[in-house]
Amino acid sequence: MDRIHHVALQVYDIARAVDWYSQHFDCLVTYQDTSWAQLRFANINLALVKPEQHPPHIGLARPDARNFGELAVHRDGSASVYVRDPSGNAVEIIDSISLEETP
Repeated sequence: MDRIHHVALQVYDIARAVDWYSQHFDCLVTYQDTSWAQLRFANINLALVKPEQHPPHIGLARPDARNFGELAVHRDGSASVYVRDPSGNAVEIIDSISLEETP
């Protein structure tokens, strides 16, 4: 069964957004730089992205992600491809094998 890896929200100020979520919710900052951050909650990850970096999207992990298009390898070692659903929503298909190999 596929799993939802993360939901991504666009924010204008990464540090300010991380501070707000960290102060108001019980979560762990697993990555942060000036262009994006990832927060781990008990049941899902929340990605905070700059509008010029990524669209708001949902990230789904599956082992055959390469069947959806050419995978891009990210700084954290994960690999994914972005597609659009029939309604135009952005969906990031993440290679679940690359997630297992990511430290």
